Amino acid sequence: EDPVQLKEEGNKYFQANDYERAAQSYTQAMKLNKDKALQAVLYRNRAACFLKKEEYAKAASDASRAIDINSSDIKALYRRSQALEKLGKLDQAFKDAQKCATIEPRNKNFQETLRRLGANIQEKLRIQFSTDLRVQKMFEILLDENSDKEKREKAANNLIILGREEAGAERIFQNNGVSLLLQLIETKNPELVLAAVRTLSEMCTGHKARATAILHYLGIDNICMWMSVDNEEISLAVCSLLQAITDCLLGQGKEEHHGKEEAVVLDTKKDLRMITMRLLDMLVSKKVSGQGRDRALNLLNKNIPRKDLKDHDNSRTVFVVDNGLKKILKVVGQIPELPECLPLTENTQLSASVLLNKLYDDLRCDPERDNYRVICEEYIKSKVDPQDMDKTLHAIQMVSGVLQGPFDLGNKLLGMKGVMEMMVALCGSEREIDQLVAVEALIHASTKLSRATFIISNGVALLKEIYKKTKNEKIKIRALVTSDKTILYSVASVLVNCTNSYDTKELVPELVQLAKFSKQHVPEEHPKDKKDFVVKRVKRLLKAGVVSALACMVKADSAILTDQSKELIARVFLALCEDPKDRGTIVAEGGGKALIPLALEGTEVGKIKASHALAKIAAISNPDMAFPGERVYEVVRPLVSLLNTERDGLQNYEALLGLTNFSGRSDKLRKIVKEKALPDIENYMFENHDQLRQAATECMCNLVVNKEVQERFVADGNDRLKLVVLLCGEDDEKVQVAAAGALAMLTAAQKKLCSKMTEVTTQWLEILQRLCLHDNMEVQHRGLVIAFNLINADKDLAKKLVETELLEILTYIGKQEDPKKQHIINVAHDCLTRCMDYGLIKPLSQ
Repeated sequence: EDPVQLKEEGNKYFQANDYERAAQSYTQAMKLNKDKALQAVLYRNRAACFLKKEEYAKAASDASRAIDINSSDIKALYRRSQALEKLGKLDQAFKDAQKCATIEPRNKNFQETLRRLGANIQEKLRIQFSTDLRVQKMFEILLDENSDKEKREKAANNLIILGREEAGAERIFQNNGVSLLLQLIETKNPELVLAAVRTLSEMCTGHKARATAILHYLGIDNICMWMSVDNEEISLAVCSLLQAITDCLLGQGKEEHHGKEEAVVLDTKKDLRMITMRLLDMLVSKKVSGQGRDRALNLLNKNIPRKDLKDHDNSRTVFVVDNGLKKILKVVGQIPELPECLPLTENTQLSASVLLNKLYDDLRCDPERDNYRVICEEYIKSKVDPQDMDKTLHAIQMVSGVLQGPFDLGNKLLGMKGVMEMMVALCGSEREIDQLVAVEALIHASTKLSRATFIISNGVALLKEIYKKTKNEKIKIRALVTSDKTILYSVASVLVNCTNSYDTKELVPELVQLAKFSKQHVPEEHPKDKKDFVVKRVKRLLKAGVVSALACMVKADSAILTDQSKELIARVFLALCEDPKDRGTIVAEGGGKALIPLALEGTEVGKIKASHALAKIAAISNPDMAFPGERVYEVVRPLVSLLNTERDGLQNYEALLGLTNFSGRSDKLRKIVKEKALPDIENYMFENHDQLRQAATECMCNLVVNKEVQERFVADGNDRLKLVVLLCGEDDEKVQVAAAGALAMLTAAQKKLCSKMTEVTTQWLEILQRLCLHDNMEVQHRGLVIAFNLINADKDLAKKLVETELLEILTYIGKQEDPKKQHIINVAHDCLTRCMDYGLIKPLSQ
């Protein structure tokens, strides 16, 4: 607790280049010290630490405190000068260096610093003066109506380039540039407006203080008005400007600038809320163009929901739900064919549905979701009016829009009293617009079995009638799609029930007993849901040609085959593939081909199920037969998607088996597997699970035939070869077979790996000897091949092996006479012959 002792300790740390601990010692000494002179020394010393750590603002602050105690402290003055120079404050640094030179006029170091700082200040002034002139000249050209067009374009481009540079952006800002850029925008000349907006955007990027000042000077109302114009280029440029401002307010895209202390911005939340409110107002304003509305939706989509759900703050989303959900619903509920419709583009309503979905997904708890649902229900109810059909149409259109966004919420809205009945009733209307809206809504509603059943019972006859009578092609197509889509979904749902391929929660016996004890109802499995019954149903479905039917369903038009239907079909396929004996039938009837698109598109669950079914087929089938032609290469991606810790062990295992089968077929397939999955396969070789480790090692055994994979083993600084060698010493015979096969091929293909094998682990020789004496002939053969590769690679390496017990092992095996082991005996003979060629051993005299 002695400050002097702590100071000495800090000095020792500083001399040992441990600046962090030195600073800590000085800080601790400051807290205990009461002597002013010592305090100045401590501040001065800690400033030196901060200089070394490149924390220049802290170094300048500590040096200033030392100078406040002793104004002629030359060390503190010089250290502050160094820190200020690094911070870009050259004039202040020059003053401190000047004081140092005055105190010690003969100090060459101080004189040199003064010369350097003087030259730097002159250069900075020259650049500033030059930049100021350039900025002034550019604005003169741009604001002069008589300027030549080519000159104006060049000046505009130069202004944008200048805005990208920190020094240029600052000079424009300091020289009344924002006001002059606003004048350019007010000319309404598209070229000048674009140049001005793009320059402002560059000036805002990465600079919070400047971005905040520009936002307030221009005004959010003006920015939104410019973004609303019916000019795609200008609208997009203004959108980029507002995004740059928003990024700064959110603290994103921040750049480090030496010499720029971050300005104090009081409340960015207030500015962000103001921007959000204006964007929401844009959604329902008739003065805003369709493109402007799209830009507002895109900005809301990008900046409101959290980027990372680990961040607990979803206040922006909650704010938008409370203040803007009805406005988004209004956009979703627009009907372009009605006269009062807001200006829209073909993307506007889909973007609004996407925003609804993102906001719903970003909510953290049930009360927040319930609030969202209640707002939707109340707003939709307020639009339902039996006396005003146009108003009711908007309500149905809103439900249709929500179904394209948060699907679960859309289904709840469909359950509202009278909504489905209203849709079906509108189908019977004589007005085309009623039919169009109703049929569109039914398309989105028909992806849930209960809704599909309702439509089949109550609406299919009406849809057929519409199809016959209407001359409007849009309505014809939608009526047809709704009928087909509803029927396809219903059929797929029935097949899922027949094959029991829906998700069920496994009942834990202990919990069941506990529930019974507490007299709680425990749902019992239906006798016909037991495995034997399910297997019989699956066999009968296969016999009836269900695979061909499923393949036809997969080929259906994308408007009919929804993502939910794809998921159901994938579930059925996975259940059909359960028995390996049935997989040949599935392939023969086109199941392998049908599964590929299901694995690549659709819901996440559907893609996983289809990928798993593909893995089951790929694991035991001839790839050339199951996936003929180029199609085989498309299967690799779905298999790789299963190599994920979020997937279960069976999915991992069967995917590895499929990739093993593929990588044994051709070098092109090996190359694709290597590019897409090699790191994952290597990770599974470390797995504790025996079967996963075995499958991954077998896959690697096939992959090492590829030269690029071999080169990864040869490369310095990795443990790949060590892992393979150690796996050869495992107790699991299957792992040993695969690892020994991989090692045999690697050492045969790359001589460098023969010597490297002896360096990666001290156990290599013991493992090799165990392989050569193994009871399993397959393992023994591979061990002897490895021994031959090592002997053949290098005489010195052969000599090292001959000097060990391996020579006795080779001699013992070579003397055996067993026809079953002849291939093993032959390799032992080859090893001994090569040693004789080197002159390391002599043949036995006859």
